Amino acid sequence: MPAPGGDCFVVASLAAGDIFGEMALVESGTCTATVEATAHVDGWFLAQEDFRAVVVQRGAAARELQHAVTLVLAGRLRAVNERLATLASPEDRPTRAAAPVPMAGVARLRRAPFDLPAFLPRLAFFDRFPAAEADEVLACATVLEAPRGALLHAPGGEADAVLVVARGAVEVLRPVDGHERRVAVLGPGKPLGQLGVLLGQPHGSWAFAREGSTLLEIPAGAFRELYFGDSPAGSRLRSAVQRSLLESLGRTNRALTRLASHARLADKGRDAAQFEAAGAAQLWSERGEAAA
Repeated sequence: MPAPGGDCFVVASLAAGDIFGEMALVESGTCTATVEATAHVDGWFLAQEDFRAVVVQRGAAARELQHAVTLVLAGRLRAVNERLATLASPEDRPTRAAAPVPMAGVARLRRAPFDLPAFLPRLAFFDRFPAAEADEVLACATVLEAPRGALLHAPGGEADAVLVVARGAVEVLRPVDGHERRVAVLGPGKPLGQLGVLLGQPHGSWAFAREGSTLLEIPAGAFRELYFGDSPAGSRLRSAVQRSLLESLGRTNRALTRLASHARLADKGRDAAQFEAAGAAQLWSERGEAAA
């Protein structure tokens, strides 16, 4: 894989049962690493157009295939976040002394203060949903009005809903060794909490309204029912989740590349190598080991 400064380094050794290139099944893009066979390899190749032809169908096979890709992407993201959490960053800041109670001061409304159905197609999460399917998702949701600074969820809290930012922005902070680290600022059309809901895991971060914000709150049960359902809306919802995971991976990699570049400029080669290795964690299988 290319590293800052023009160098390359080995990030993984893949074995039987491992996969690579799964990101191309979700979105066309540019390869970010070179994969070379070190021995004779037998395997399977799945073209993007064939994958698309399967997942647009209704039925268990299409649903399970899409969800399998989601789990792989989720595993990549979890691996890189866990590795990153072991590394100190100059961007870390002390954890605030006291955080507000989650959802304190957040109003739940029957309808948004603007024409939300007409606005949905402009949101990235819904941009591939026909109007009827977007309405199907919207029918499950509650509108939240969060004032600036409102805490939406905290580490260890139950992931009981998926939130989609409709207007405003949400800042996501992860606890790291007694500090907090900003991992994302999510604007209109960006979801949060979907992995906790799908995997049945508690939240691993804080999410604060960065400004007065309008959000859609989709209860966990309703989200899972749609996601695992056989309707066209379910297939599009699965694709939307996968695209959001790819965006999260890309965002983390850009941050790591920036940190590694700063470390190299400061002549901190060991720190730079650690950041580069953390960025490569998404390519690792559970059995993969870094080459020396």
